[in-house]
This record gives sequence, C-alpha cells and structure tokens, in this order.
Amino acid sequence: MNTIDVKTLKAGTRFSKPVFIDETNIFVHEKIPLKQKDIDRLNRWGIKTVKTEGTLLSEKDLVDTPAAAEKTAPADSVSFVGYIDSPVQKEILKVYNKLVEKLRSFQDEIKEQKFVENTAVNKIVDALQDLLAKNHDDVIQLVFFGLPGQSDMAQNALNMSILASIVGKGMDMPPHKITQLVTGALLHDIGMVRVPPDILAKTGKLENEDLNKMRAHTVNSYKIITRELGYPEDIGLAGLQHHERWDGEGYPKKLSGKQIGLFPRIIAVVDAFEAMISERPYRDSMIGYTAMRSILSDNGRRVDPEILRVFIRCMGIYPLGSIVLLSTSCIGRVIENNPDAPLRPKIKLMIDASGAMLDNEKAEIIDLNNEKKVFIAKAVDPKSWMK
Repeated sequence: MNTIDVKTLKAGTRFSKPVFIDETNIFVHEKIPLKQKDIDRLNRWGIKTVKTEGTLLSEKDLVDTPAAAEKTAPADSVSFVGYIDSPVQKEILKVYNKLVEKLRSFQDEIKEQKFVENTAVNKIVDALQDLLAKNHDDVIQLVFFGLPGQSDMAQNALNMSILASIVGKGMDMPPHKITQLVTGALLHDIGMVRVPPDILAKTGKLENEDLNKMRAHTVNSYKIITRELGYPEDIGLAGLQHHERWDGEGYPKKLSGKQIGLFPRIIAVVDAFEAMISERPYRDSMIGYTAMRSILSDNGRRVDPEILRVFIRCMGIYPLGSIVLLSTSCIGRVIENNPDAPLRPKIKLMIDASGAMLDNEKAEIIDLNNEKKVFIAKAVDPKSWMK
C-alpha cells in the first residue's frame, strides 16, 4: 500500500482505490472526492498518514459518479445523548449507582478491618444478576457509554462482574456457578483496599519494595474472601490468581495455562477489557472496538485463548451500543450482535447519509448479515461527536 501524508491531502482529491485509516477502517471509497471537513476530521483525530493501493486521479481519469456516491460522513457536531440517556437507561443507572454505593460501603468496612458478613456481598450479586437478566442490552450499553468520569474500584468491580456473568452464560455454566463467578469478580481486587494509599497514588514505575506491597493484594484478597467472608476456594482463587498469566509470567506463583483456575482465567479477560474502556487518571477510555482489537492481539500471552474466543462471541467485535460509521455514510448504533459473524451486527440508524438526525422510534434497522453490500467503515467514539 502507498502511504500518504495527511498534510498533502486537498479538498476534491480522489483516488482509484479506497483510502484506509488503518488495516481495516476505510476513510473514503474510490473515486469519492475528499472534502475539507474530511481532512479536518483526520487532523482532529490525530491521524498523520492514510494508506491506499490506488493512485491519485486526475479529472480525465474520472467517470461519472452517481450523486449518492458524493455523500460523505455527516457533520461533526452531533449529539447522541438521546440514544444513550433514555428513561430506561436512567432507571438502570439509578439501580447501578445504588449497588456502587453499597459496594463502596462494604469496601470501606473491609479496609477498616471490621467484622463483615458476606450477606452484603450476596445481596449485591443477586441484585446485579437480576438487573442484567431484565435489561441485558441496556446494562451493557451503560457500562460502555453511560458512565462519565473516572471509574473507581467499586465501579470497576461491578463492571467486571457484569462482563464475567456474560462470559459464564456464554460458556453454559450452571446458574450457581455463574453466581460464584460473579461473586469472585466482585471481590477479586478487595485486597487493594489494604494497600497503603501512597502506593496507590503513584503513577510511575514502583520500586521493588512498593511493587511487592502492591502485588501482595492478591494474597490479601484470597485471605479476605476465604477467611474473613467464608467463601469457598473457587471464589478465593479469583482473588489469588487473577494476575497469573497464560504464559506463566504473572504473579504470585507464575502459574501457566490451566494451572490457573477457571474463574481467574475468565476474570483476567474481562479485567483487561474493562481497564481499557474505563476512564483512568492517566488516559482516556478506549472505545469498545479499539479495546476489542487490542485484546485480540494478546496471542496467548496473558489470557486463555479459549475464554477470549467466548468473550468475543458474546460481546462482538463491535460491542452493543457501539457507534459506527457505515459504508453508506450513515451513522448507527449496534443493537444486536451476530455470534457467527462478529463483524456484521444489527445496526439502528441514527444519522442519514446527508447528516440529518433520525427519529429514534422510526429509524431504520439494518442487519449487516443480510445487507452484504453495506459494511462498517469505522467505529466512532461518541464523546468526539458530543463536544
């Protein structure tokens, strides 16, 4: 492919083959003229180069192009709030926030080494599973797009429990095992509350002594889960082994492969993904598609490839709620995944090819598995369109 410096692009430029932002994302199709706002968008995204197998076309190289082909991506200043802030989502958010507060209170009591019964955790787990059973798709979209600001430990644990539950169901676990898995995901990092605050506050590389104190949270988690809360060994291993790696380079015991328990292997996958989509003080969150691509590049180093496949099958390459730009220049939201074709989900249109906002109730739904000529050109970060 030919690499083209974005600085050299000019409005009206056309190419004989599609122009790509990266290996999979098309920026503009062949013979479609670039507009200045397209170039501005590249600059706003911080993209320095694009690639194409084609050549620059002169006027005499061009053939007549249908008017529809002249349409490019819609205007930038579009708000998606109405699609991710519905009455249903608001009600779910209320329940979610109540569970977060309960979990924070529980974590505070553990931090202060108070006597705590596991009934508090069991109630959170039951409420979370009930919420997910009644509002599966909306809960997933809330995790991706409905939680502003930086996630704290309680939110991270709750989000991971949601994702772990989905994986457990995807693996056809019996209900009681899913409940144990969700409990393990909720408590896996509980030992972090007893790590000295000054160590948690550090953003740079930790010295050996501080690093050892940080890594001790896995052993502390295991002790809290099994000894203080009285949960069985399987749930305790979620805390002890969730930093073990598939290739044996993790801690605390450098276990590898299936020496690592099933629950911590699942939690390692959802932990890696959740960390990418959550806000952190030192970086912005990654959109679902980017996070999914990143975790797919693991190549059996950190996580169990079999569980990763289940996760991808359950979540899709473009997770529910993802905002995507279609090859037709329309923008839509992923409302249903196709496990047999992860790249071809079902899309509800939000913005038509002319840039006009569509009525949410009347908007067309496109099943990309049936519409073979239409495809996703790019995943869009909702925040970049809501500014």
